[in-house]
Amino acid sequence: MKLMINHQTHYQYTEWAKNSIQYIKMTPQSNIHQHVTAWQVSVPGVTQLKRDAFDNVWLTSSQSEPYQQMLIMAQGFVEINLHSQFGVSDQLSPILYLQPTAATLCNTEMLDFAKSHVPIITVSNFKKLAAALLSYMPYISASTTVMHTAMVSFTDRQGVCQDHSHVLIAMAKALGVPARYVSGYLHVNQQSHLASHAWAEVYLDGAWHVMDVSNQLFRPDSHVYVAVGRDYWDVAPVRGMRQLGGIETMYSIVQVLAC
Repeated sequence: MKLMINHQTHYQYTEWAKNSIQYIKMTPQSNIHQHVTAWQVSVPGVTQLKRDAFDNVWLTSSQSEPYQQMLIMAQGFVEINLHSQFGVSDQLSPILYLQPTAATLCNTEMLDFAKSHVPIITVSNFKKLAAALLSYMPYISASTTVMHTAMVSFTDRQGVCQDHSHVLIAMAKALGVPARYVSGYLHVNQQSHLASHAWAEVYLDGAWHVMDVSNQLFRPDSHVYVAVGRDYWDVAPVRGMRQLGGIETMYSIVQVLAC
């Protein structure tokens, strides 16, 4: 299936900003699951391509001129393999994804919840855990922020795809199972609010298994991979620093269309 993706991120500032640097991870790569036929990221300033520790494409942009508005646009075409059963493999040891992070810590209540649905470590039981999590903490758009941790989201009993992913990753690691956070895009009819997406994957039986809690999807045949990491902060689409600027506001527009 060939997809056309258009992702716009608009920033506005109440005062003039200057001397900013942006770290942008919005570039998918070709692999066994997907073929990127064309892709471009447009951003003001002087840019440089790098790769991070997880081999994600990392674009840095430095801007010294004053500005009150900034537009970052990523767009292109990606063909995905509808027969993919597992998540994209990489050269890193799965043990890396057992490392604790502040966003994916697990408390006693969460561990008890995980053990009640995963008494034995199997893919089937993790799917049951994913279903139980969505029932326990329903998807509610704009109900949390990127600063929410797995423990806070689980306590609040609501969240978005980021929160579902963090909670499942925290539980998996507490059970001794490597788990990673994936950012990307999702093609689902009539669900444009989920087009820019995140999901979790667990490493079992020598493969990465998709655990898309928010959509109860367990194969990547609707997913486009952009970046992988231990949590949101490893794969954040845009992070940056600036001088001045006053109050920042941001909104995004994302389209994922079959073509």
